[in-house]
Amino acid sequence: MQNNLSFWWGIVLVVSFSANCGADEPEKSNLQEKYKEFQKKVLQMKTMGGRQFWGDVQFFQGWKIQQNVISKHYRLLNSADQRHASGTLEECQKRLEEIKKAEHLKPMQGKAVILIHGIIRSSKSFDKLKAACQKTGRMVVPFDYPSTQLTIPENAKYLEQVIHSLEGIKEIDFVVHSMGGLVVRSWLDQQSVVDTRVKRMVMLGVPNRGADMADRFRSNLLFKVIFGPAGQQLVTEENNDFIADLPTPPFSFGIIAGGRNTLKGYNPLIRGDNDGTVGVHSTRLPGAADYILLPVLHSFMMNDSEAIAHTLRFLETGRFRESDEVQPIPVAETATNP
Repeated sequence: MQNNLSFWWGIVLVVSFSANCGADEPEKSNLQEKYKEFQKKVLQMKTMGGRQFWGDVQFFQGWKIQQNVISKHYRLLNSADQRHASGTLEECQKRLEEIKKAEHLKPMQGKAVILIHGIIRSSKSFDKLKAACQKTGRMVVPFDYPSTQLTIPENAKYLEQVIHSLEGIKEIDFVVHSMGGLVVRSWLDQQSVVDTRVKRMVMLGVPNRGADMADRFRSNLLFKVIFGPAGQQLVTEENNDFIADLPTPPFSFGIIAGGRNTLKGYNPLIRGDNDGTVGVHSTRLPGAADYILLPVLHSFMMNDSEAIAHTLRFLETGRFRESDEVQPIPVAETATNP
């Protein structure tokens, strides 16, 4: 309702300004000031969505600069998704610098955790986990990228820009859900030297060997339209050299898989045990420092209390369980089809 009133108030101002072009200077100046104030309020209104068309390129203390994947223009958002600048990258960066000075924002420091969502999702899917990570004192970087509009390697380039912008941060962890894990592995594939600040990563239901459901529906027109080019890259490694060629992370990582711990999982269309979307066997990436199976569905992993507790423990200790027990996945392990 407030946005509608702002819109119509703007129309009134535009009409009034046009009608009073011949008015005396004081009256015209007053109307110009009102119109400028209106423009400022419109600019700072909360965004209306469209997250699948924006990719983060810079982050600072909750502020982020994003690029539109279609128009290629940029916008500056605060942590409440309110727009504070729009235009070129330089214009948004200049405005961010002004805000830093006006609000006396201190340089970033300490540890950061980057949360990376899966296909069709956004960083909002991590809200509960984000709050839990903030309680540990880490700076949380909720990374957004146009998952359905670009290929996985193209989205990985957005991740590189955000990592590069984390000046002052001494240690970086990742928590990734579903395709988000493949974005990180693709980012690693693009690096000649991996950023030494990266310490640990937790993978939540990541299809490290591809997804059976992508195999089944890859030729379906609706699947192609909804999931875009990245959806075509999610097919299993037997049918897809892309996933098979992605590197194993050179830093410590742990895997949380969802399933029933039975021969058949939540979805009968997927081979063996599964979380309803990804098969347990597909999550198992050789080289993992620890692994755990939880009775949780794919879409709800990020908000599951047990999964969150295990995630935070791994980020702190490098293991999921309170005991010293770990279940690493040997590098020699090969894929098996239950």
